[in-house]
Parts: sequence; C-alpha cells; structure tokens
Amino acid sequence: MGDDTNIRRRDVLTASGAGALALTAGCVTSTDSTATETDSGGDGNGGATATETDGDMSGEPYSIGMVNSLTGSLSAFGQRNERGMELALQSIEDAGNIRGRPLDIIVEDSESQSQAGVSAAQKLVNQDGVPFLIGAVGSGVSLAIYESVIQGTDVVQLSQNSTGTELTEFPGLLRMSPTGSTQSSALANIIADDGYDSVALAWVNNDYGQGLAETFRSEWDGDIAYDQPHDQGQSSYSSTVSAMANSGADAWLFITYQPEFTSMAQEAYSNGYEAQYYGADSVAGPDVLSSTPEGSLEGMKIATPSAAIDQENYQNFASEFEDAYGEAPTSWSAFAYDCVITAALSIATADEFTGAGLQATVRDVTRPEGEEVFTFAEAMDVLGEDGSASDIDYQGVSGPIDFDENGDPVGFLQILTVQDHEYVQTGTIEG
Repeated sequence: MGDDTNIRRRDVLTASGAGALALTAGCVTSTDSTATETDSGGDGNGGATATETDGDMSGEPYSIGMVNSLTGSLSAFGQRNERGMELALQSIEDAGNIRGRPLDIIVEDSESQSQAGVSAAQKLVNQDGVPFLIGAVGSGVSLAIYESVIQGTDVVQLSQNSTGTELTEFPGLLRMSPTGSTQSSALANIIADDGYDSVALAWVNNDYGQGLAETFRSEWDGDIAYDQPHDQGQSSYSSTVSAMANSGADAWLFITYQPEFTSMAQEAYSNGYEAQYYGADSVAGPDVLSSTPEGSLEGMKIATPSAAIDQENYQNFASEFEDAYGEAPTSWSAFAYDCVITAALSIATADEFTGAGLQATVRDVTRPEGEEVFTFAEAMDVLGEDGSASDIDYQGVSGPIDFDENGDPVGFLQILTVQDHEYVQTGTIEG
C-alpha cells in the first residue's frame, strides 16, 4: 500500500460497524464475517496449522483477534480501543514488524452484549483459528467469552477494558485494565473524606455493577440509604433518581454506563434534585458532558483507571494520539495499545505461533525479572535474534503490567473532578 496507508486505515476504522475488519500493520482489508476459513488456516482450537510454524511463512502476517464494542452502549470505549490499537500496529510496523512479519488483527463486534460477544469469539477462534484473542470491553462479555469459548483451550484471552471484580476468579482470563475493586475502595475513602456518612448507590444489573457494588459495601463504613440495581437501555430512569432523592442521602454513587448515567443526570437536573455525585470509570466521557446541562455535574468525582501519565513512553503515545486524532487519549486507548504490544512480544518470543506457545510467553514479557523496555522497538533490540520472554519487562504506556497469579495487572487510578463542565485530574492512587 502507498504512503496514504495510515489515513485510509483510520478512515475505515471510523466507518466500521457490526462486520469484521482485518487490520494489519501496513494494510487494512474488509473481511466477510460469515466466512468459514481464512488464509491463516485455523485448526479449530485457536492454533496455527503446521505451515505457520514450519518457517516457510516469511513475510506473511501473524493473525490474532479482537472482540470490541463497535456498537451498543459501550461503543465509546470501543472507538478508543480502535485508536489505541491502530497506533500500536503503527509502532510495530515502524520497528520492522515481528521479525519481518506483520501483525494482523481481525476485529469482530460484540455489540456490547454477551451473546453477540460469544458469537464473535467463536468466529475468531473456531473459524479464523486465532491463538490470541483481545477482548472484550464489558466484564460480562469478557467472562461469557472465556467460559463459552476460551476455557478448555490453549487460546490466550487478554481483555482490554474489563474491570469487573469477578474476573479475578478466572486466572486464565488476563486483563490489561486493573480490577474495579480498587475503584470501589477508593470511592469509599473519597466519599468518607468528603464528610458524608450516608450514600445512595445505583448500580447496573450485570456482573460489572454487581461486583463493584459488592466491593463498595464491604469498604464503606457509613449508611447506604438506597441500594438498587437498574437495567441497561431503559427509556427513563426517573424512578431511580426519585428514589435516590427520597432516600435522604446527600452523596449519590453511580456504578453504571454512560448512556444510563446521562439519562439519570438529565432527569435529576430537570426535577431539581441536588446531591454530590460520585462515579466509577464507566460514567465518564465527552458524550456525557455534551449531553448534560452546564453545571448539572459540577463537583462530581470519578475514580477511573489511569495510564502512566508521568512516563515518557506514555507522553510520546499521547502526542502521537493527538497528532492522529486531534484529541488527548484516555486510559482505555492506552490499555488497548498495550494489549497489542503485549501480544506482539508474546509472538516474537514464542517457540511457535500457537495458543500453547503464546501461553508460555504472554505473562513473562511483562515480568520485572527482565530488562525494562518501554517500546516495542526497544524490546526487539534487547531480544535480538534469540532472546527469550524472560529477557524483557515491557513497561506499558498504561504503566507496569506484571500480571499476577489471577491475571490482574498492577493498577493506577486517577481521580477526576468535574469543574466548569470539564474533567480535571485532581489526584492519583496506586491500586
């Protein structure tokens, strides 16, 4: 492809929907999501065919999969993932690819729902034969994919965005974003430090909401005057906000998603309800600010997973992101970026391009026993021709990764406060 490759790749990404896209460092082509076989030749168990490991595939792409929220209630996160993924593919290409072979990512849409996510993962694993799957955004979707598709195979699953506490119970399911229990604990401390002893708690009725709400209850020493779930996608949440107002609590905590919180905030404002708002990461976003009245969220505090904003590699990533997309990245873009780089390093250090081969390297490329490297190019320089996974310790743009025995990374949190209808960082916490 010509010199305008990067422009065309981004243009295609912004137009993507429920269909699949095959994204390669250096090229992008549409794929038919109904196909039963790809050129990479899956073995039906997330492994490569013999021809991919015999050394006669020089220059051919390594194909992995991603289940992303291209549509549905989490699509704002999905867009951030796409952008982080694209910058990671570019950095791999700029470094000469993976020992001369490009990385290809076949993207399927989860529609932000478990059933669609499972179908997407089945297509990637059973038809495309990917040995490494990045996915998904929603915690419930990631867990459904693991239990229905990944568990019992050698395929590596690495979630880009899932923070649900229940994922810790499945050590075979890795994730790049930290567990939400750190958010719940931080929010309990913040609300108490702000002088409140009673809170109204509204949480989305799925694994993500249930897990974070449970952790908050265990960490909160005060009174919980309202504690009820709500479903996604309702046309109105007036009953939720009126019940929160009638509870008498001056602090309201929202553990839900952007569309649901936006409706709640709009309805609370129109009814004249006033409270100090707090939220988990999934309620924050530019669409929330643009869809709520000026001043309606003033002073709201949100605990959200943070990238390593003081590291030089993150600052370089942020600069490249702003040059490419005209806005600053979020931590979610950084997590997706690191998923792709971690996958590439796992492939570069594996004995063979199979699920079993990548299982043997995916954790080791980020462990502290190796030499610290901050970019894919640095890592490949250290590895040379015959380096092993234990020779490097990839320090992601999202910070040190170092997966623990449960598949959870080292985590950092930012505290964001809404000031003049903008999110302002007002603190950081190490998880």
